[in-house]
Amino acid sequence: MPTALPELTGQLALALLAGMLLNLTPCVLPAIPVKVRTIVHHSGNAAMQRAAAALAFTAGSLLFFLALGLVTAGLHWTWGTLFQSRGVVAALIVLLCVFAAVTFFDAPLPVPGFAQQMRGRHHFEAFLSGAFSALLAAPCTGPFLGGVLAFAITQPTGVIIAIFLAVGLGLALPYVVVLARPSLLDHLPRAGAWSLRVRQALALVLLAAAAFFARALVPAGQERLLWAAWLALVGTWLVAVLLRERSWSARGVALGFSGLAVAAVLIAGPLTAGSSALGWRPLPPGGVAQAAGRPVLLEFTAAWCINCQVLDRTVYAQSSVVHAAHRAHLAAFKVDLTHPHKRLEKLLVGYGGTGLPFAVVLNSKGHVVQRLPGLFSASDLVHAIRQASGGQT
Repeated sequence: MPTALPELTGQLALALLAGMLLNLTPCVLPAIPVKVRTIVHHSGNAAMQRAAAALAFTAGSLLFFLALGLVTAGLHWTWGTLFQSRGVVAALIVLLCVFAAVTFFDAPLPVPGFAQQMRGRHHFEAFLSGAFSALLAAPCTGPFLGGVLAFAITQPTGVIIAIFLAVGLGLALPYVVVLARPSLLDHLPRAGAWSLRVRQALALVLLAAAAFFARALVPAGQERLLWAAWLALVGTWLVAVLLRERSWSARGVALGFSGLAVAAVLIAGPLTAGSSALGWRPLPPGGVAQAAGRPVLLEFTAAWCINCQVLDRTVYAQSSVVHAAHRAHLAAFKVDLTHPHKRLEKLLVGYGGTGLPFAVVLNSKGHVVQRLPGLFSASDLVHAIRQASGGQT
Protein backbone atom coordinates (compact mmCIF):
# COMPACT_ATOMS: atom_id res chain seq x y z
CA MET A 1 0.00 0.00 0.00
CA PRO A 2 1.48 3.41 -0.97
CA THR A 3 2.62 5.54 1.95
CA ALA A 4 0.36 8.51 2.69
CA LEU A 5 1.98 11.86 1.89
CA PRO A 6 1.67 13.27 5.46
CA GLU A 7 3.34 10.15 6.90
CA LEU A 8 6.11 10.25 4.30
CA THR A 9 6.67 13.97 4.90
CA GLY A 10 6.92 13.35 8.64
CA GLN A 11 9.41 10.50 8.15
CA LEU A 12 11.54 12.63 5.83
CA ALA A 13 11.60 15.40 8.43
CA LEU A 14 12.62 12.88 11.09
CA ALA A 15 15.32 11.53 8.78
CA LEU A 16 16.67 15.06 8.29
CA LEU A 17 16.70 15.59 12.07
CA ALA A 18 18.28 12.17 12.65
CA GLY A 19 21.05 13.07 10.20
CA MET A 20 21.73 16.34 12.02
CA LEU A 21 21.82 14.57 15.40
CA LEU A 22 24.28 12.02 14.06
CA ASN A 23 26.83 14.84 14.31
CA LEU A 24 26.52 14.64 18.10
CA THR A 25 27.20 10.91 18.42
CA PRO A 26 30.66 9.48 19.16
CA CYS A 27 30.67 7.67 15.82
CA VAL A 28 31.24 10.81 13.78
CA LEU A 29 33.78 12.45 16.09
CA PRO A 30 36.70 11.22 13.95
CA ALA A 31 35.27 13.21 11.04
CA ILE A 32 35.47 16.53 12.89
CA PRO A 33 39.15 17.22 12.02
CA VAL A 34 38.39 16.64 8.33
CA LYS A 35 35.40 18.98 8.43
CA VAL A 36 37.33 21.64 10.35
CA ARG A 37 40.12 21.49 7.74
CA THR A 38 37.61 21.99 4.93
CA ILE A 39 35.93 24.93 6.66
CA VAL A 40 39.23 26.64 7.49
CA HIS A 41 40.53 26.26 3.93
CA HIS A 42 37.43 27.94 2.47
CA SER A 43 36.61 30.49 5.18
CA GLY A 44 38.57 33.27 3.47
CA ASN A 45 37.12 32.73 0.01
CA ALA A 46 34.47 34.82 -1.72
CA ALA A 47 30.81 34.06 -1.09
CA MET A 48 30.32 32.23 -4.41
CA GLN A 49 33.36 30.03 -3.79
CA ARG A 50 32.16 29.18 -0.30
CA ALA A 51 28.71 28.36 -1.67
CA ALA A 52 30.31 26.07 -4.26
CA ALA A 53 32.33 24.36 -1.52
CA ALA A 54 29.17 23.91 0.57
CA LEU A 55 27.41 22.35 -2.42
CA ALA A 56 30.40 20.06 -3.03
CA PHE A 57 30.40 18.98 0.63
CA THR A 58 26.66 18.27 0.45
CA ALA A 59 27.06 16.40 -2.84
CA GLY A 60 29.68 14.13 -1.28
CA SER A 61 27.37 13.27 1.62
CA LEU A 62 24.34 12.77 -0.64
CA LEU A 63 26.25 10.59 -3.11
CA PHE A 64 27.38 8.26 -0.35
CA PHE A 65 23.88 7.96 1.10
CA LEU A 66 22.42 7.48 -2.37
CA ALA A 67 24.72 4.50 -2.88
CA LEU A 68 23.95 3.20 0.60
CA GLY A 69 20.22 3.53 -0.02
CA LEU A 70 20.47 1.65 -3.31
CA VAL A 71 22.35 -1.30 -1.82
CA THR A 72 20.05 -1.31 1.22
CA ALA A 73 17.00 -1.53 -1.04
CA GLY A 74 18.58 -4.07 -3.39
CA LEU A 75 20.42 -6.28 -0.89
CA HIS A 76 18.26 -5.67 2.21
CA TRP A 77 21.24 -4.52 4.25
CA THR A 78 20.92 -3.41 7.84
CA TRP A 79 22.59 -0.15 8.89
CA GLY A 80 26.33 -0.77 9.35
CA THR A 81 26.55 -3.89 7.17
CA LEU A 82 29.08 -2.07 5.00
CA PHE A 83 31.63 -2.22 7.82
CA GLN A 84 31.47 -6.00 8.04
CA SER A 85 33.70 -6.02 4.96
CA ARG A 86 37.40 -6.19 5.82
CA GLY A 87 38.12 -4.39 2.56
CA VAL A 88 35.92 -1.43 3.48
CA VAL A 89 37.46 -1.18 6.95
CA ALA A 90 40.98 -1.39 5.49
CA ALA A 91 40.14 1.32 2.94
CA LEU A 92 38.73 3.52 5.72
CA ILE A 93 41.94 3.09 7.75
CA VAL A 94 44.01 4.14 4.74
CA LEU A 95 41.81 7.21 4.20
CA LEU A 96 42.10 8.17 7.87
CA CYS A 97 45.88 7.92 7.67
CA VAL A 98 45.96 10.00 4.47
CA PHE A 99 43.78 12.70 6.01
CA ALA A 100 45.95 12.59 9.15
CA ALA A 101 49.10 13.14 7.08
CA VAL A 102 47.73 16.04 5.02
CA THR A 103 46.26 17.63 8.16
CA PHE A 104 49.48 17.29 10.18
CA PHE A 105 51.64 18.80 7.42
CA ASP A 106 48.87 21.10 6.10
CA ALA A 107 49.43 19.62 2.65
CA PRO A 108 46.88 19.71 -0.20
CA LEU A 109 45.03 16.54 -1.04
CA PRO A 110 46.06 15.00 -4.35
CA VAL A 111 43.35 15.77 -6.92
CA PRO A 112 42.53 13.04 -9.47
CA GLY A 113 42.79 13.91 -13.14
CA PHE A 114 39.03 13.68 -13.75
CA ALA A 115 38.38 16.30 -11.06
CA GLN A 116 40.92 18.66 -12.61
CA GLN A 117 39.37 18.23 -16.05
CA MET A 118 35.96 19.10 -14.61
CA ARG A 119 37.44 22.24 -12.99
CA GLY A 120 36.76 20.77 -9.61
CA ARG A 121 40.26 21.13 -8.21
CA HIS A 122 39.31 23.73 -5.60
CA HIS A 123 36.24 21.85 -4.41
CA PHE A 124 37.37 18.23 -4.62
CA GLU A 125 38.50 18.27 -1.00
CA ALA A 126 35.10 19.59 0.14
CA PHE A 127 33.36 16.85 -1.86
CA LEU A 128 35.64 14.16 -0.43
CA SER A 129 35.18 15.57 3.06
CA GLY A 130 31.40 15.26 2.75
CA ALA A 131 31.60 11.69 1.47
CA PHE A 132 34.17 10.73 4.11
CA SER A 133 32.06 12.22 6.92
CA ALA A 134 29.06 10.25 5.66
CA LEU A 135 31.11 7.07 5.60
CA LEU A 136 32.16 7.55 9.22
CA ALA A 137 28.52 8.04 10.20
CA ALA A 138 27.50 4.70 8.69
CA PRO A 139 28.59 2.27 11.46
CA CYS A 140 26.24 3.48 14.20
CA THR A 141 22.73 4.74 14.75
CA GLY A 142 21.71 7.89 16.60
CA PRO A 143 18.52 9.47 17.99
CA PHE A 144 15.42 8.87 15.82
CA LEU A 145 17.48 7.01 13.22
CA GLY A 146 16.39 3.54 14.33
CA GLY A 147 12.71 4.37 13.90
CA VAL A 148 13.32 6.06 10.56
CA LEU A 149 15.25 3.04 9.26
CA ALA A 150 12.58 0.65 10.53
CA PHE A 151 10.05 2.62 8.48
CA ALA A 152 12.32 2.84 5.42
CA ILE A 153 13.02 -0.89 5.03
CA THR A 154 9.29 -1.59 4.64
CA GLN A 155 8.93 0.88 1.77
CA PRO A 156 9.55 0.81 -2.01
CA THR A 157 13.01 1.57 -3.35
CA GLY A 158 12.19 5.21 -4.12
CA VAL A 159 11.11 5.92 -0.55
CA ILE A 160 14.16 4.14 0.90
CA ILE A 161 16.45 6.30 -1.23
CA ALA A 162 14.57 9.48 -0.27
CA ILE A 163 14.93 8.62 3.42
CA PHE A 164 18.66 7.95 3.07
CA LEU A 165 19.17 11.18 1.13
CA ALA A 166 17.37 13.10 3.88
CA VAL A 167 19.73 11.57 6.47
CA GLY A 168 22.73 12.59 4.33
CA LEU A 169 21.41 16.12 3.95
CA GLY A 170 20.85 16.43 7.68
CA LEU A 171 24.36 15.18 8.40
CA ALA A 172 25.88 17.81 6.08
CA LEU A 173 23.61 20.72 6.99
CA PRO A 174 25.41 22.15 10.09
CA TYR A 175 28.73 22.32 8.25
CA VAL A 176 27.12 23.77 5.14
CA VAL A 177 25.77 26.60 7.30
CA VAL A 178 29.25 27.32 8.68
CA LEU A 179 30.80 27.17 5.19
CA ALA A 180 28.19 29.60 3.91
CA ARG A 181 28.54 31.91 6.95
CA PRO A 182 32.18 31.86 8.13
CA SER A 183 31.40 34.92 10.26
CA LEU A 184 30.04 32.42 12.76
CA LEU A 185 33.69 31.63 13.52
CA ASP A 186 34.72 35.27 14.06
CA HIS A 187 34.73 34.84 17.83
CA LEU A 188 37.58 32.32 17.64
CA PRO A 189 41.04 33.65 18.60
CA ARG A 190 43.46 34.58 15.85
CA ALA A 191 45.70 31.91 14.43
CA GLY A 192 49.20 31.59 15.79
CA ALA A 193 51.72 29.01 16.94
CA TRP A 194 49.03 27.40 19.08
CA SER A 195 46.76 26.82 16.05
CA LEU A 196 49.52 24.86 14.30
CA ARG A 197 49.68 22.51 17.29
CA VAL A 198 45.88 22.24 17.40
CA ARG A 199 45.93 21.16 13.75
CA GLN A 200 48.58 18.55 14.51
CA ALA A 201 46.56 17.32 17.49
CA LEU A 202 43.54 16.88 15.20
CA ALA A 203 45.73 14.80 12.90
CA LEU A 204 46.59 12.58 15.86
CA VAL A 205 42.86 12.21 16.53
CA LEU A 206 42.45 10.88 13.01
CA LEU A 207 45.22 8.35 13.67
CA ALA A 208 43.42 7.33 16.85
CA ALA A 209 40.32 6.66 14.75
CA ALA A 210 42.46 4.56 12.40
CA ALA A 211 43.71 2.55 15.39
CA PHE A 212 40.14 2.05 16.58
CA PHE A 213 38.92 0.65 13.27
CA ALA A 214 42.05 -1.47 12.93
CA ARG A 215 40.81 -3.43 15.95
CA ALA A 216 38.42 -5.22 13.61
CA LEU A 217 41.34 -6.52 11.55
CA VAL A 218 43.96 -7.52 14.10
CA PRO A 219 43.94 -10.83 16.02
CA ALA A 220 42.12 -10.89 19.36
CA GLY A 221 44.24 -9.48 22.16
CA GLN A 222 46.51 -7.48 19.84
CA GLU A 223 44.56 -4.23 19.95
CA ARG A 224 46.58 -3.07 22.95
CA LEU A 225 49.61 -2.81 20.68
CA LEU A 226 47.70 -0.38 18.47
CA TRP A 227 46.95 1.95 21.34
CA ALA A 228 50.43 1.61 22.81
CA ALA A 229 51.88 2.61 19.42
CA TRP A 230 49.52 5.59 19.21
CA LEU A 231 50.47 6.77 22.71
CA ALA A 232 54.14 6.44 21.77
CA LEU A 233 53.49 8.63 18.73
CA VAL A 234 51.71 11.23 20.87
CA GLY A 235 54.61 11.16 23.34
CA THR A 236 57.16 11.67 20.55
CA TRP A 237 55.15 14.61 19.21
CA LEU A 238 54.92 16.15 22.70
CA VAL A 239 58.68 15.93 23.27
CA ALA A 240 59.35 17.47 19.84
CA VAL A 241 56.98 20.37 20.56
CA LEU A 242 58.46 21.05 23.99
CA LEU A 243 61.99 21.05 22.59
CA ARG A 244 61.34 23.16 19.50
CA GLU A 245 58.42 25.43 20.43
CA ARG A 246 59.01 28.68 22.31
CA SER A 247 55.35 29.69 22.51
CA TRP A 248 53.84 28.79 25.86
CA SER A 249 50.36 28.65 24.33
CA ALA A 250 51.57 26.08 21.79
CA ARG A 251 53.27 24.10 24.54
CA GLY A 252 50.04 24.27 26.54
CA VAL A 253 48.09 22.81 23.61
CA ALA A 254 50.55 19.93 23.29
CA LEU A 255 50.59 19.23 27.03
CA GLY A 256 46.80 19.46 27.31
CA PHE A 257 46.14 17.17 24.34
CA SER A 258 48.72 14.63 25.49
CA GLY A 259 47.16 14.54 28.94
CA LEU A 260 43.73 13.98 27.42
CA ALA A 261 45.14 11.25 25.16
CA VAL A 262 46.62 9.35 28.10
CA ALA A 263 43.40 9.76 30.09
CA ALA A 264 41.28 8.57 27.15
CA VAL A 265 43.37 5.47 26.65
CA LEU A 266 43.93 4.52 30.28
CA ILE A 267 40.62 5.60 31.82
CA ALA A 268 38.17 5.10 28.96
CA GLY A 269 39.63 1.64 28.48
CA PRO A 270 41.08 1.01 25.00
CA LEU A 271 44.01 -0.81 26.64
CA THR A 272 41.64 -2.91 28.70
CA ALA A 273 38.53 -4.95 28.05
CA GLY A 274 35.10 -3.49 28.53
CA SER A 275 33.01 -4.04 31.62
CA SER A 276 32.68 -7.71 32.60
CA ALA A 277 30.56 -7.07 35.68
CA LEU A 278 27.44 -8.31 33.90
CA GLY A 279 29.07 -11.65 33.15
CA TRP A 280 28.87 -11.28 29.38
CA ARG A 281 28.96 -14.48 27.35
CA PRO A 282 28.92 -15.08 23.59
CA LEU A 283 25.47 -16.13 22.41
CA PRO A 284 25.57 -19.95 22.19
CA PRO A 285 24.29 -21.85 19.14
CA GLY A 286 21.16 -22.72 21.10
CA GLY A 287 20.32 -19.04 21.50
CA VAL A 288 18.55 -17.58 24.52
CA ALA A 289 17.16 -21.00 25.43
CA GLN A 290 20.47 -21.49 27.25
CA ALA A 291 19.36 -18.88 29.80
CA ALA A 292 17.28 -21.55 31.58
CA GLY A 293 14.28 -19.43 32.46
CA ARG A 294 16.16 -16.27 33.45
CA PRO A 295 15.66 -12.73 32.08
CA VAL A 296 18.02 -12.05 29.18
CA LEU A 297 19.95 -9.07 27.87
CA LEU A 298 21.18 -9.35 24.28
CA GLU A 299 23.72 -6.77 23.15
CA PHE A 300 24.31 -6.61 19.38
CA THR A 301 27.77 -5.12 18.92
CA ALA A 302 30.81 -4.92 16.64
CA ALA A 303 34.44 -3.90 16.97
CA TRP A 304 33.93 -1.08 14.43
CA CYS A 305 30.92 0.39 16.26
CA ILE A 306 32.16 3.34 18.33
CA ASN A 307 28.79 3.89 20.01
CA CYS A 308 28.80 0.22 21.07
CA GLN A 309 32.13 0.68 22.85
CA VAL A 310 30.82 3.82 24.54
CA LEU A 311 27.83 1.89 25.91
CA ASP A 312 30.08 -0.95 27.02
CA ARG A 313 32.29 1.35 29.08
CA THR A 314 29.58 3.64 30.45
CA VAL A 315 26.02 2.32 30.65
CA TYR A 316 26.83 -1.38 31.11
CA ALA A 317 29.47 -0.53 33.74
CA GLN A 318 27.10 1.56 35.88
CA SER A 319 26.64 0.19 39.40
CA SER A 320 22.86 0.61 39.14
CA VAL A 321 22.78 -1.61 36.03
CA VAL A 322 25.07 -4.23 37.59
CA HIS A 323 22.98 -4.28 40.79
CA ALA A 324 19.69 -4.64 38.89
CA ALA A 325 21.18 -7.41 36.73
CA HIS A 326 22.40 -9.38 39.75
CA ARG A 327 19.07 -9.00 41.55
CA ALA A 328 17.21 -10.26 38.48
CA HIS A 329 19.70 -13.12 37.85
CA LEU A 330 20.06 -11.69 34.36
CA ALA A 331 21.78 -13.68 31.63
CA ALA A 332 23.81 -11.28 29.45
CA PHE A 333 24.84 -12.34 25.94
CA LYS A 334 26.94 -10.48 23.35
CA VAL A 335 26.04 -10.92 19.69
CA ASP A 336 29.16 -10.01 17.71
CA LEU A 337 28.47 -8.69 14.19
CA THR A 338 31.99 -7.45 13.47
CA HIS A 339 32.06 -9.83 10.50
CA PRO A 340 29.17 -11.21 8.40
CA HIS A 341 27.08 -13.86 10.14
CA LYS A 342 23.73 -14.67 8.53
CA ARG A 343 22.15 -16.35 11.56
CA LEU A 344 23.03 -13.47 13.90
CA GLU A 345 21.99 -10.85 11.34
CA LYS A 346 18.59 -12.53 11.04
CA LEU A 347 18.38 -12.51 14.83
CA LEU A 348 19.02 -8.75 14.87
CA VAL A 349 16.26 -8.13 12.32
CA GLY A 350 13.96 -10.61 14.06
CA TYR A 351 14.15 -8.61 17.28
CA GLY A 352 13.42 -5.37 15.42
CA GLY A 353 16.96 -4.04 15.08
CA THR A 354 17.97 -1.97 12.07
CA GLY A 355 21.57 -1.21 13.01
CA LEU A 356 24.11 -0.98 15.81
CA PRO A 357 24.19 -0.45 18.68
CA PHE A 358 21.07 -2.39 19.57
CA ALA A 359 20.07 -4.18 22.76
CA VAL A 360 16.97 -6.13 23.68
CA VAL A 361 15.75 -7.27 27.09
CA LEU A 362 13.67 -10.45 27.34
CA ASN A 363 11.71 -11.85 30.27
CA SER A 364 12.14 -15.37 31.59
CA LYS A 365 9.70 -16.68 28.95
CA GLY A 366 11.73 -15.20 26.11
CA HIS A 367 9.27 -12.39 25.33
CA VAL A 368 10.61 -8.97 24.37
CA VAL A 369 10.23 -6.48 27.20
CA GLN A 370 12.22 -3.56 25.80
CA ARG A 371 14.17 -2.74 22.65
CA LEU A 372 17.02 -0.27 23.10
CA PRO A 373 18.30 1.06 19.75
CA GLY A 374 21.21 3.49 19.50
CA LEU A 375 22.56 5.17 22.60
CA PHE A 376 20.50 4.90 25.78
CA SER A 377 20.87 5.67 29.48
CA ALA A 378 21.54 3.42 32.45
CA SER A 379 18.10 4.28 33.86
CA ASP A 380 16.46 3.03 30.65
CA LEU A 381 18.25 -0.30 30.97
CA VAL A 382 17.54 -0.63 34.70
CA HIS A 383 13.84 -0.01 34.06
CA ALA A 384 13.81 -2.68 31.34
CA ILE A 385 15.56 -5.21 33.59
CA ARG A 386 13.06 -4.58 36.36
CA GLN A 387 10.19 -5.10 33.95
CA ALA A 388 11.74 -8.34 32.72
CA SER A 389 11.99 -9.66 36.26
CA GLY A 390 8.41 -8.72 37.14
CA GLY A 391 9.39 -5.53 38.94
CA GLN A 392 11.19 -7.43 41.72
CA THR A 393 14.49 -5.57 41.43
